[in-house]
Amino acid sequence: MASAAAPSTLSLPPPHPQDLHRSSAATFSLSFRKPTKENPLFFTPAANNFSFYPLVLQCNRASENGRLSKSIVSAALAETELEEDAVEEEQVGGGGGVAVATKPKKGKAALPLKRDRTRSKRFLEIQSLRENKQEYDLKTAMSLLKQTTSTKFVESVEAHFRLNIDPKYNDQQLRATVNLPKGTGQTIKVAVLTQGEKFDEAKTAGADIVGGEDLIEQIKGGFMDFDKLIATPDMMPKVASLGKILGPRGLMPNPKAGTVTTNIPQAIAEFKKGKVEFRADKTGIVHLPFGKADFTEEDLMINFLAAVKSVDSNKPSGAKGVYWKSAHICSSMGPSIRLNIRDMLDYKLS
Repeated sequence: MASAAAPSTLSLPPPHPQDLHRSSAATFSLSFRKPTKENPLFFTPAANNFSFYPLVLQCNRASENGRLSKSIVSAALAETELEEDAVEEEQVGGGGGVAVATKPKKGKAALPLKRDRTRSKRFLEIQSLRENKQEYDLKTAMSLLKQTTSTKFVESVEAHFRLNIDPKYNDQQLRATVNLPKGTGQTIKVAVLTQGEKFDEAKTAGADIVGGEDLIEQIKGGFMDFDKLIATPDMMPKVASLGKILGPRGLMPNPKAGTVTTNIPQAIAEFKKGKVEFRADKTGIVHLPFGKADFTEEDLMINFLAAVKSVDSNKPSGAKGVYWKSAHICSSMGPSIRLNIRDMLDYKLS
């Protein structure tokens, strides 16, 4: 706004059409000054003043009917807005630009960018052990993997394979199992859903939990104290009601995963020893744990190659072109290490 000491003046033609036909029609002048508490919103014909926040308009001659034209008020507002913008430009950055109000970000958009996140001293140290986006041969990668495990607990070791498949098509879906020769390093708790003579057979084979309809009711009530659920085919119609509970957790019995079978003792023994189920997610990536950080490099190598062989042998029939796009290994709290695909597929244990 312009100061009161130096008011700005806007000269306008007569506001009413009838004034245009009069030779004595005088021009109007408007001056702006900052209103005060003593100047409320009003129009005084005697003083030819019209006040409204944030302007006070003054004219040297009122029209015959004692009113100001709407065109005068509109023009005054327009000039005031231009002056306010000029003041804002001077206040923001010394006249370098106009401040733009932005809406506050919410959800994931409010999180800091990856480049702006502060990393721990431990992470920065282990990250410097490997070159970003560099492909390593399998033996060197396993050695680096062992060096990046520096937490106070025993970390899991994972493999991540990006495949050239689109799981939304039935002939490009991947779901299978792999028997890890050196085990997973975890204690697996197995539950069995069966009935009749298979009930005692499952208990003898080493199942941690055995039940029938009573176990189904417990699961519906929220009981989930098991890592694998095996069911016999005759129980599947009753297990179907648990789909919404077990499905999102990956515990729903499935023939492809080996969890729907009549050979209960064999299934229990395989999962106890280290049988792992894997599947491609909706982006075509397989995430597969293949051991613990306290395994020797040789044991990790044996488990990893078994996993690679299983993923390669279960290639979907609809997969076309190059099947393997990328492969990475990492510990659960460490950076990923990229592998050379050709070296990984051709590697043979000595």
